[in-house]
Amino acid sequence: MKIEQIYTGCLAEAAYYIESNGEAAIIDPLREVQPYLKKAKLAGATIKYIFETHFHADFVSGHVDLAQQSGAKIIYGPTAKTTFASYIAKDGETFKIGDLTVTALHTPGHTLESTTYLLSDKDGKPYCIFSGDTLFIGDVGRPDLVQKGAQSMEDMAGTLYDSLQSKILSLPDDVLVYPAHGAGSACGKHMSKETFDTLGHQKEVNYALKAVDKNDFIKQVTSGMLPPPQYFAKNAFINKHGYESFAAVQKKGLIPMDPADFEATVNHMGALILDTRDAQDFAKGFIPSSINIGLNGQFAPWVGALITDLKQPLLLIVEDGMAEEAITRLARVGYDETIGYLEGGIAAWITAGKDIETITSIPVSEFEKILNADPQVKVLDVRKTGEYETGHLEVAATRPLDYINDWTNEIDPAGTYYVHCAGGYRSMVAASILKARGVEHVIDIAGGYAAIKSTDLKQTDFTVTSKELIR
Repeated sequence: MKIEQIYTGCLAEAAYYIESNGEAAIIDPLREVQPYLKKAKLAGATIKYIFETHFHADFVSGHVDLAQQSGAKIIYGPTAKTTFASYIAKDGETFKIGDLTVTALHTPGHTLESTTYLLSDKDGKPYCIFSGDTLFIGDVGRPDLVQKGAQSMEDMAGTLYDSLQSKILSLPDDVLVYPAHGAGSACGKHMSKETFDTLGHQKEVNYALKAVDKNDFIKQVTSGMLPPPQYFAKNAFINKHGYESFAAVQKKGLIPMDPADFEATVNHMGALILDTRDAQDFAKGFIPSSINIGLNGQFAPWVGALITDLKQPLLLIVEDGMAEEAITRLARVGYDETIGYLEGGIAAWITAGKDIETITSIPVSEFEKILNADPQVKVLDVRKTGEYETGHLEVAATRPLDYINDWTNEIDPAGTYYVHCAGGYRSMVAASILKARGVEHVIDIAGGYAAIKSTDLKQTDFTVTSKELIR
């Protein structure tokens, strides 16, 4: 028996490779399927099944491509409906992978079709569960993604409670829990950095599993629930109905362009320039109107949160040799319209004599002097609300990057704004977007709040309730 967790940090996503006696199965595969095919080929195994725990909202699954290239059957749980060939399992139905048995346990609550797969060894002993977004390490799945008719978030939370009680918590304590996501995913609130655990330990430490009753569970799971990123519903739709092949997406995007062709394509196609370099490299020089979302952070989720149109043509600025990586990460969240990249990167653009812009990034020591001299300067804290509540500058207005498309209309284009996040990644994303939207005087505070905390600037650890931006 072989079970391999294939964890992708950028998405905080876990896919799984299972193998026994020459047969294999993949659970919740990512968009690019060659790694799974290669694993099976090297092992001399045939991929028999592709198990999907639910219609994923935070990434595009590789199920359709993988089925076409391997001949494997796509398995969903009860109530799922697809427009491509798939097998809808009954609750309690079993599937054989060599000596192993996989049992589909219908566990609705996160979504209606959510299904947990119980794997039993050759002796029939329960060994582990692949819980998808039903049960995480330290959390459970958010219940607000499916609300049809009278099914509110609270209704779905109640359904999730029933699923956990009747299908999962009755399993032996030594059963391993393999979830679909870990810390950093927007699919839950309090996920652990650990990527697997025993069920028994989760009963002891997982706040949701310690709820005293159903009402308590509903209250705890639904409290403090932030709206899901805008791309979630779009990705779920793609996963239900299929997509363009990943190979075709790569071919379309891996088009090197010289500066002249790049500029002409921007003007002709209305393409968005996505600069994927490190934040500080971007600040030193970038193409006007481009936005910075670095590959060195949670690139794909931030693209999904901030670029609202999946059909938006994209042109890339990448470090040498990173075009394919950027296209792959974009495709993972349904952004399939990359149409090329600048060959030679920003250096080629500068050599061609093209215009560039910069963003000033100042050390916290300089910011401290500025703020002490003028306590009325406008400071934007673009961290998440929860981060802001744990501690922030008294003068800073909370403006989470997640919702920048909602609050930019509050910004005075003629004003000067000092922007920070926790460490510098998100603040440069925000600064680049503001700059592209006509705000000329945007200044990044290098090192973010981590650096600010080391100063004597006035800070507070309670929430400022005013939503009025200082003008």
